[in-house]
Amino acid sequence: MPGLFRLGSSSMIRMGLEDNVYVGTSLVDMYCKCGRVDAARRAFNRLGDEKNIKSWSAMVAGYGMHGHGREAVNVFHEMISSGVKPNQITFVSVLASCSHAGLINEGRHWFKAMRKEFKIEPGVEHYGCIVDLLGRAGHLDEAYGLIKQMKMMPDCVVWGALLSSCKTHKNVELGEISAHKLFELDPKNCGYYVLLSNIYADAGRWKDVERMRALMKKRGLVKPPGYSLVELKGTLHCFLVGDRRHPRHEEIYKYLEELTARMMEAGYLPDTGSVLHDVDEEEKETALKVHSEKLAVAFAIISTSPGTTIRVIKNLRVCGDCHSAIKLIAKLVGREIILRDSHRFHHFRDGSCSCSDYW
Repeated sequence: MPGLFRLGSSSMIRMGLEDNVYVGTSLVDMYCKCGRVDAARRAFNRLGDEKNIKSWSAMVAGYGMHGHGREAVNVFHEMISSGVKPNQITFVSVLASCSHAGLINEGRHWFKAMRKEFKIEPGVEHYGCIVDLLGRAGHLDEAYGLIKQMKMMPDCVVWGALLSSCKTHKNVELGEISAHKLFELDPKNCGYYVLLSNIYADAGRWKDVERMRALMKKRGLVKPPGYSLVELKGTLHCFLVGDRRHPRHEEIYKYLEELTARMMEAGYLPDTGSVLHDVDEEEKETALKVHSEKLAVAFAIISTSPGTTIRVIKNLRVCGDCHSAIKLIAKLVGREIILRDSHRFHHFRDGSCSCSDYW
């Protein structure tokens, strides 16, 4: 937890261990994973000439998970210039960074270079990164072509990246292909059924939507509930969608109503595409208002002093509506809001996000 991270890092710094390459690399990794990429860079810089391949890889990966793709690629160039040869893990880090930032040409270049220049054969992890990069950029046929060229068996990460991209770009044909591969590899993962169902819904294929729901019911699959966590004074507060279990829920909901009104005045329109297709618009908007990340953010705002950075952890991917809403909330309340979802970090500040709406 963040509080324990702060305690551990402070102890190491007081003991003068942060310049040790192993301790320093651990600090880089720790800071990145708790949302403090600037602190990670300072720890990285303190290592000086002591940096090893793990140090470089940790910094590249850290920049990538925070959406700083250019910085990740720059560190990668620095590493090569310093004479340190990248390994398979480093290439996973740089390809993932390119994917998070939409750096298509850079990703293509390094995927080819790892074999031609560095004599490293791409593994399934590298294919997962490049398929994700190409797919999210809309190059679905190219991504599928790479999967068909793989010398090893594509895993759930590879097919899952393609399926997610098919949802984004509304490609039913490739969506069906990737989903059925995933049903074979991991038949108990309900997320794949939900994604294919949503692809069908976007295409207006309601009979197929019902077929997916019936299949999930037959197999006893239930979508895991989304939740968001906020740490306050060493205590973790957990919120589910529409949650009223928190002792301050009345205060939270009242403030969220006020905040929503201010957002509407500023031009916010709920993105009801994030909600099930078979409920009316009013129900969709109501459901969006009480998503777990909105409740967590509202609670953090009313529980901390003005100007305090808010940190939220979500177990699932943040939805499009919450992403748009939190950008606006950050501007209206003058806070930086750092949200860690299942895919990456989002730094919301002054009405924008570090991901540049590419996630």
